[in-house]
Amino acid sequence: MTFVAVAVAAYAVDVVSKVVAVERLSGGRDVELGPWLTLHLTRNPGAAFSTGTEFTLVISLIAVVAVGVVLFLSRRVGSLAWAWALGLLLGGVAGNLTDRILREPAPLRGHVVDMFMLPNWPVFNVADICIDVAAALILVQAFRGIRIDGGRTVEKPKSEPGR
Repeated sequence: MTFVAVAVAAYAVDVVSKVVAVERLSGGRDVELGPWLTLHLTRNPGAAFSTGTEFTLVISLIAVVAVGVVLFLSRRVGSLAWAWALGLLLGGVAGNLTDRILREPAPLRGHVVDMFMLPNWPVFNVADICIDVAAALILVQAFRGIRIDGGRTVEKPKSEPGR
């Protein structure tokens, strides 16, 4: 249930933030929230850091596969941290995929709405934050040796010197 709740919440916050950003920031109306954060509307046809802008369709299809893989893996979740990680990952990927399906210029070629701008950093959105936090949680779980099902990976016994 944690996985579902996190995924739905992440997706909802992402979609709502994008609707509000388009409504309030269209026409170049930036909002400065201090020296480190500006709300600035942009539309990204590519992946992270605006890479692959000519491969929007491929990125969309990879996102469809990613949603399927996360849903498949979620059936095995037996750890709270993994539930959070996969829930955030699903919510983030689905949020950006929704933009790619529903926004201009065409289905599966739509541009993702981004709105958070930090100094010397590409503009990003809530979905991107969710995906990054999910990646960090997955790495932590991997380094801790915690599998998706909650079990621990088995360490090989260390051989004794001289054997």
